[in-house]
Amino acid sequence: MMRLNPSVAVAGLLVAGSLALSIPALAQEPAHEVGREAVAPENQEQARSNEVDINHHIGDASEVETPFGVIHLPTNWKVSLGKDAHGEPRYLDLSPTRHLVYMVLAAVLVALIFIPSARAVRQQQARGRPPKGFSGAMEATALWVRQEVVLPNVGAHGEGYAPFLLTVFFFILAMNLLGLLPWGATATSNIAVTAAMAIMAFVVIEVTGMRSLGFKGYMKTIFYLPPGLPGGPGGAVLKVVLLLVMTPIEIIGKLAKPFALAVRLFANMTSGHVLVLALLGLTFLFQSYYVGIGASLLATGVMLLEVFVAFLQAFVFTLLTAVFIGLLRAEH
Repeated sequence: MMRLNPSVAVAGLLVAGSLALSIPALAQEPAHEVGREAVAPENQEQARSNEVDINHHIGDASEVETPFGVIHLPTNWKVSLGKDAHGEPRYLDLSPTRHLVYMVLAAVLVALIFIPSARAVRQQQARGRPPKGFSGAMEATALWVRQEVVLPNVGAHGEGYAPFLLTVFFFILAMNLLGLLPWGATATSNIAVTAAMAIMAFVVIEVTGMRSLGFKGYMKTIFYLPPGLPGGPGGAVLKVVLLLVMTPIEIIGKLAKPFALAVRLFANMTSGHVLVLALLGLTFLFQSYYVGIGASLLATGVMLLEVFVAFLQAFVFTLLTAVFIGLLRAEH
């Protein structure tokens, strides 16, 4: 028997209620007004006037929106790479974009929060007093991530990985939260950003394996043979067959880890913003105050959920990176 999710039920009731409340207002208008508001637009121009450009709000661009206007970023930071086979010029585009600006802003924000907090904690400890206030809250958060996420999953003597994983957690969290601000942009909704973070995590994971297992031990994680195989000619043939089967599987398993990290963070941060913009777009589609009220209430609920998702995705990315490091170190 199917069970109805309460949150889905509430959302459905709000939408149905807002549409039902709009029916009396529509009934009092002329027939052509009802048609214009309740059915598809008559022409393409009218359709464009009612649409919400979701890609513009979640995608990357060469401009930054502010309450005081639009700041246009330079677009001519290009390095020439010669010409291609067809004689067309090739270049490497290093021009800044909106997501890059918010990445740098997130990094600066994390630095401005934790460097003074670390100094304040050090001063309080030198006086024999516990840290308090904002610096105490930041220390408690960092300690929780270190004690509950990093060390249990990385394993024994994993203190050296705490600075990297703490930086990953707070950097991703800052980018996620900046995207929830008005006129903000979520850098983690760009697959290039999440892929770069995942590649960095992948390098740390694999270098950790090389250092912990040695070159020979690390190669066994790629060219894997289970213990207890028989000897002789039959065993040699079996080993060759297993290597041919298991080696691609092990390589795919290694590459699947950063792929999962990148896609999970990108998809979760993008989907929430798309849902909010789609709900707000109902107001412009129906051009009704009643639909607008219902859509705004739903969008507000999704935005509150997005705050939770911002923390959750930073936690999941950090947790999985720590787990992958610990699994490779445990092979020793």
